Amino acid sequence: MKKALIYGILASFFFAFTFILNRSMNLAGGYWMWAASLRYLFTFPILRIMLAGSPSPVRVWSAVKEAPVSWLVWSTVGFGLFYAPLTFGSVLGESWLAAATWQLTIVAGVLLTPLFGKRIPIRNLGWSVLVLAGVFMMQVPHLKRMEVRTVLFTLVPILVAAFSYPLGNRKMMALCPAGMTTLERVYGMTLCSMPFWIFMSGWAWVKEGPADRGQVFQSLCVALFSGVIATVLFFKATDLVKENPRHLAVIEATQCGEVVFTLLGGILLLKDRVPEPAGLAGIAVIVAGMVGNSLSAGE
Repeated sequence: MKKALIYGILASFFFAFTFILNRSMNLAGGYWMWAASLRYLFTFPILRIMLAGSPSPVRVWSAVKEAPVSWLVWSTVGFGLFYAPLTFGSVLGESWLAAATWQLTIVAGVLLTPLFGKRIPIRNLGWSVLVLAGVFMMQVPHLKRMEVRTVLFTLVPILVAAFSYPLGNRKMMALCPAGMTTLERVYGMTLCSMPFWIFMSGWAWVKEGPADRGQVFQSLCVALFSGVIATVLFFKATDLVKENPRHLAVIEATQCGEVVFTLLGGILLLKDRVPEPAGLAGIAVIVAGMVGNSLSAGE
C-alpha cells in the first residue's frame, strides 16, 4: 500500500502539468481541441519508442484482437471522454480551479464500485463527500458574481471527465490479461483511442487551422509529463491495489495532490489569481478529505 501511495502522489505532481500548461495555452490563444488531441497524438509515438525492441506491441495487439470492441470503447471512455471534456472545462478558469474541480473523480470512483461487483466502501464515501463539499465551496465566489456560465462550462464537462477516467481505467483493468504490464495497458489504450483523437484533430484543423509552434511544444510537454509519466505511475498504483476497493479509493484520492501542485505552479508561473477565502477553504477541505481517505485505509 505504501508503494502504491507514493506512486499516486508522484503521479499527481506530473498530472499537475496538464492544468498548468493547458492554462498557458489558453492564455496564448491556443484552441482547446488541439490541446486535447495533440497530447495523445504525441503520447502514442513516445510509448511506441519506449516499447521498441520488446515483444510488448505484439502482445498488446494480440490482446486487442481478442476483444476489439471492448478495447475501442473503454479506451475511448478512459482517455477520450476523460481528457477532451477536461480540457474544455479548463478553458474559462484559473488552472487551480480546474484541478480542484477535477477532484470530483474521487467521488465518482467510489460511486462506481458496485458496477464491478463490490460494495461501496462507506468510510471512503464519507471522505469523498467531504471532497465534494470542498469543490462546491470553491465555486461560491463565481456564484456570488453570478458567473453561471463559468460554473456550468467548468463543472459539467469536468464531471463527465471525472466519471469517465475511473470507469475506463477499471474496465480495462478487468479486461486486460493477467500478465499485461501497466505500460502495455497504457500503450494499448492510447492505440485504441487514436480514432477519437484523429477525428478531433481533423475537426480542430477545419475550425481553427493548424496549431502554432508554442501550442505544439507545450502539448509535447503535457504528453511526456502527464500522458506518459503520470499515467504510468497512476495506473501502476491502481494495479497494485486493484483487489481492495478501500485501497483503490485511497489511490484515486491521491489525485488531490494536483490541486496543491497546480495552485503553486499557476501562481508562480502564470500569475494566476490567488483564490479568494472561500476558494482557499474549499482547497483545504479537499486536501483534508484526501488525508482522511488515506488514514481510513491504514493497515
